[in-house]
Parts: sequence; structure tokens; C-alpha cells
Amino acid sequence: MRHDIVALFRQLTYGVYVIGVADGERRNAFTAAWLMQVSFDPLLVALSINPAHRSYRILTGGKTFSVNVLRDDQIELARHFGTPGQGNRLATVPWSAKTTGAPVLTEALAYLDCELAYTCPAGDHDLALGRVVDGAILAPDATPLTYRATGDMDGSSLLYPETFT
Repeated sequence: MRHDIVALFRQLTYGVYVIGVADGERRNAFTAAWLMQVSFDPLLVALSINPAHRSYRILTGGKTFSVNVLRDDQIELARHFGTPGQGNRLATVPWSAKTTGAPVLTEALAYLDCELAYTCPAGDHDLALGRVVDGAILAPDATPLTYRATGDMDGSSLLYPETFT
């Protein structure tokens, strides 16, 4: 049954993003797919993040994050920021700080710069609502990378339950 559940959830459409976080001089970035716009006024996005992730403390401490939209040819960049235990992942990737100070990848398709507005528990993750305070399209002719195109790069197929409850 797990295979059927994995196949079912792979039909949902997600982009692939690198989320940058900053708290003072501490910075990190990680790959995420669970992100969506939730409001026009104010302009809000919701990010799902595991509270055990090392970036969670930076996110909640600094109260800022960036959403870097990846291009369809940047699967290796998604893998780079999605592989656990790599130390300072930002050391080998060009980035800059914009309005909030959260890392914005120079080579991204686009970015949103967000101030953390609220967090709430959501199962084994937390939802972080961010108020968008800045953003831009950096590669207007590029196509976004989709989560489906990454296959099981993140190993998530092993995290789904065996059956519906």
C-alpha cells in the first residue's frame, strides 16, 4: 500500500526551493518543497519545516527566511542543499543578503524575502508563515524545478505510512 500512497502524493504539484535562514551572523540553507502562498493582503507564504532540523533554530531565532525558486536545470543545487551534514553549504554557492539578511542565491530563478510572522505545529512539521517584504525574478526566461522531477532524491518514499489511518 505504501507504493500507492507515494504515487498518489507525487501527483500533488510542488516547486523546489532553497530556503535561506539567518540569525545574526548564523546562516544556513536547505531544500524544501512544501511552500505555498496563503494570503494576498498581507502577502504571506507558508513553509513546512521539521522542528528538529538544524535550520529551525536559526529561522525562529532570526525570524527571517528567503525562498529561492530553483530553475529546472538546478537539481544538483537542490541535492547540495538537501543532503544532511554538509557543514556550511553556503560556502561554495554564490549568495547575497537582501532586505532581511537571509541568504538569496545569485543563480536562483527568483526569490522572496520574508519576515517570520507565526509558527504553528502541523503533525511532524511546523508551519512557518512569512510576510513577504521583498522579492524579484532573476531569470525571467527560466522554468521552475518541480518536486516530481526530483524523483525520490530526498528519500521521502520511506516516510509515508503503510496505510491510510
